[in-house]
Amino acid sequence: MASEGTNFNMEAPQFYIPQRALAVFAHCDDVDFGCSGTVARWVEGGAHVTYCIVTDSGAGSNDPKVDLSDLVRVRQAEQRASARAVGVEDVRFFEGYQDGYLEPTLTLRREIARLIRQTRPNIVMTFDPELIITENYINHPDHHAVAMATTHAVFPSAGTRPIFPELLAEGLEPHNVNDVYFVLSHRNNLVVDIGAVIEKKLDALRCHATQIDEATLTMVKEWNANDGKEHGFAFAETFHVVHLHDAPPTE
Repeated sequence: MASEGTNFNMEAPQFYIPQRALAVFAHCDDVDFGCSGTVARWVEGGAHVTYCIVTDSGAGSNDPKVDLSDLVRVRQAEQRASARAVGVEDVRFFEGYQDGYLEPTLTLRREIARLIRQTRPNIVMTFDPELIITENYINHPDHHAVAMATTHAVFPSAGTRPIFPELLAEGLEPHNVNDVYFVLSHRNNLVVDIGAVIEKKLDALRCHATQIDEATLTMVKEWNANDGKEHGFAFAETFHVVHLHDAPPTE
């Protein structure tokens, strides 16, 4: 049976809980599909987790009768409720990025680097920037854009003093992220047992009432069951983890 842990080869003996983590995703509900079970376990263990939603999530309906500006407000309220369902209170929404139009610009990279320096996470979670097309799925361009911008905000931007000197002028010193957890990856090297928190994850997803129905919940539960099956877990989330820096000594 494989287990979870810190050496990222699915064989470490214990579950790693960071002091601080930052999850950067494109739309309200992305984090809940991808990793809210792992987040729930981290929060239970005392971690402080920050969510960052980059776009306004205003393209989440094809109904011509829907007021899209109102949908933005509703979806943000859903995301806050969803975060609370797994114990996360710190939810940030970037402004000025329209759903469906996101590009991995220097401006976006700087905003994410700023947030990394502000929150100083041990772990950053985001989409895998390498995933674009599978046999039956085309990744949303916003997912790809936020993955690219976040990856290069982690390195080199957040930790390199000469990059974005305006952040130094704001009093934000460089910060090195220890690990990046990529979701929706073809090269997973970490499996996390979420069996004890699967209901928290489903409750978080239920908060996105404008987007998710019971059939979707069943689908997600099946995904997590399949991810856990070969490793001896009832439900699991999987990640491609890139280890960049060891944590400094703590008292």
